[in-house]
Amino acid sequence: MVNSKRMEENFRRLGTIGAQPGGGITRLAFGDSDWEARTFVIELMKQAGLTVRVDAFGNVIGRREGTDPTAPVVMLGSHIDSVPAGGNFDGVVGVLAAVEVAACLQDAGAKKQHPIEVVVFMAEESSRFGMATLGSKAFCGKLPLSQLEQLTDKQGMTLADAMRQRGLAPEQVATAKYTGQIKTFLELHIEQGKVLESTGDQIGIVTGIAAPTRLKVAITGQADHSGATPMSMRQDALTAAAELILLVEKLAGQEGHNGTVGTTGMVKAEPGVMNVIPGYVELGIDIRGISENSKQLVVQGLVAGFEEIRNRRNVKIESTIISDEKPVEISREIVEYLHDIAKQGQYVCRLMPSGAGHDAMHLSEIAPTGMLFIPCKGGISHNSAEWADMEDIVAGTQLLFTAVNHLVG
Repeated sequence: MVNSKRMEENFRRLGTIGAQPGGGITRLAFGDSDWEARTFVIELMKQAGLTVRVDAFGNVIGRREGTDPTAPVVMLGSHIDSVPAGGNFDGVVGVLAAVEVAACLQDAGAKKQHPIEVVVFMAEESSRFGMATLGSKAFCGKLPLSQLEQLTDKQGMTLADAMRQRGLAPEQVATAKYTGQIKTFLELHIEQGKVLESTGDQIGIVTGIAAPTRLKVAITGQADHSGATPMSMRQDALTAAAELILLVEKLAGQEGHNGTVGTTGMVKAEPGVMNVIPGYVELGIDIRGISENSKQLVVQGLVAGFEEIRNRRNVKIESTIISDEKPVEISREIVEYLHDIAKQGQYVCRLMPSGAGHDAMHLSEIAPTGMLFIPCKGGISHNSAEWADMEDIVAGTQLLFTAVNHLVG
């Protein structure tokens, strides 16, 4: 059985690492707080009887050997890095639940056929280097050295140099690709939405994972004096950008786009002076959905809109796709397996898609993969108000333990 007191204490202790005076937790990838939290989790893994190793990207893998070391691995995991002033549940639930599963098996002295591996994936959040799920990409052989040298943080440090600061060798990143056999990968996570809370369901069994297409859009006009330039003669980059922002909202909101959503989450205007017409604007746009076709229709409509706005407003618009992930459909067999276990345990549950991206979407390319959700208060995540009740965390962990116990037996 899951030890709720042990879990509560582990959440409390981890929640002190990166805690901000004004509230929330900041553990940016490869930063001091992230590394301290990683060290703490490594110690928890060892206490749970796991043998720990680290791959070339810094992903932490704790292994409990099976009676047949050659049998395919049952793998669990998530991440512990955060957005600035985020919460202590996003990713953390999956990691601490996975460690607790290993601890429960150790408490029981259980000998199982299949090995179990618990993975802490580095740099899941895009907050520092502008790209998400980097650790699981490296784990699946999808992160080349060239990208490590190109990705930079706000201080201009490359991801490769951040790795070197931690004693890692980015030149060896190709060796981070996992080469063993995986029987099943499972990830427990907070929903990061309001569905479970609003329906009263305690467990969500994920049927598919949405994936983003992310664009950087640069609009170049002409910076002129706000008083001396007639409205008809302006090449205002910011008003052109405003039209683009509304176009994102319009296209994503059209009927028939299967839940595809669009967000302009970054706006940078220059020169940023009240009495100067903005001459340059940079936008960060995120289009995501669980249907690849619907997502691409929105992207195509956006690109067509660039052309129309460019011609009408006499500005230059350049767009670059910085990432283009494919939505994931979770194996029906895994969904049914988890659903059956949930019903047997008399959990109130529902089948549902995930609107957010997760490490599991990359693992699904190399192994049968499943995801479980628990509610989070108000659907809030990536925020200091992020919260999940321990009762729900324990329920999700107990369900995860039951699933794993069957899979490794």
